[in-house]
Amino acid sequence: MSSPSQSRPWNVHRLPRAEGRTVLVTGGNAGIGYFVAEQLAATGAVVVLGSRDRAKADAAMVSIRSRVPGAHVGHLQLDLAELSSLKTAVERLDLDHLDAVVLNAGVALDDPPRRETEDGHELMFGTNHLGHFALTQWLAPLLSAAPAGRVVTVGSFAARSERLDLGDLQSTRDYRPKRTYGRSKLAQMCFGFELDRRLRALGSTVLSVVAHPGGALDSLTPSRPPVCVPTPGERLRALPAGLLVQGKDAGARSVVRAVIDPEVRGGQLWGPRVFGLRGAPRLEPIHSHMADPVVAAQLWDASVELVAADPDLGFK
Repeated sequence: MSSPSQSRPWNVHRLPRAEGRTVLVTGGNAGIGYFVAEQLAATGAVVVLGSRDRAKADAAMVSIRSRVPGAHVGHLQLDLAELSSLKTAVERLDLDHLDAVVLNAGVALDDPPRRETEDGHELMFGTNHLGHFALTQWLAPLLSAAPAGRVVTVGSFAARSERLDLGDLQSTRDYRPKRTYGRSKLAQMCFGFELDRRLRALGSTVLSVVAHPGGALDSLTPSRPPVCVPTPGERLRALPAGLLVQGKDAGARSVVRAVIDPEVRGGQLWGPRVFGLRGAPRLEPIHSHMADPVVAAQLWDASVELVAADPDLGFK
């Protein structure tokens, strides 16, 4: 089978049409998630912004509609840090199928002290990984009912240098915010690859794909008031960094391709072309620590126990 990147060119400015498809983007009100939503809306897809903040979601929807006339965009009240709320949130979608979910929302803390969710989980691991793990279970019937459902997990370049500590997944012994964040994103990526292995074993039509935005800075991102408004000074100071990294609009492109390219396959990793930091989306080699099946299976079992999930996550 030829690689999607070899078989035909992909034009980020002329995306294929996606009318009739419905996509849920967690954290779609800001950052990478906002630009994923904006770009998907421009393809004609129905885009649902999963966000706990109604005002921010409303602002994002106004911005998208101002740039995409006739955009079909809505909001789902969604708090990944409150596991008990997720089943009800999915019921509020009121859909008979869901074509794709983009597991994008994330918490990144810069400074100690360690914080916990209402369920007692470390905040970044609990939101970024466990929240999405639990959400996927409730979405499983809707994704399975779609002609070709997709779960697209948004990882991070930061995960390259991290390794999971299976004995301290929640950083109770040694909490360092940047490391804990990187490990939470690595956990997400391990989940994405393991989910695809399990979906294939079940004979499911749903694909699980992992994508990451590379180096994506607010200061290199085009203005979308009031969602994102870099100042002239911030833009000027960021110009040298633009040789290595990019804005969040460009970072979103790998994720969008993972959602709508018909040639994308399950178990793949998509990221920016230039050193994995900037440029058009490409199919990337997967680092062994991101897809180690033994580590991933242990993470899966631990996650099932922590969120009281079905071992097959609702796909069987």
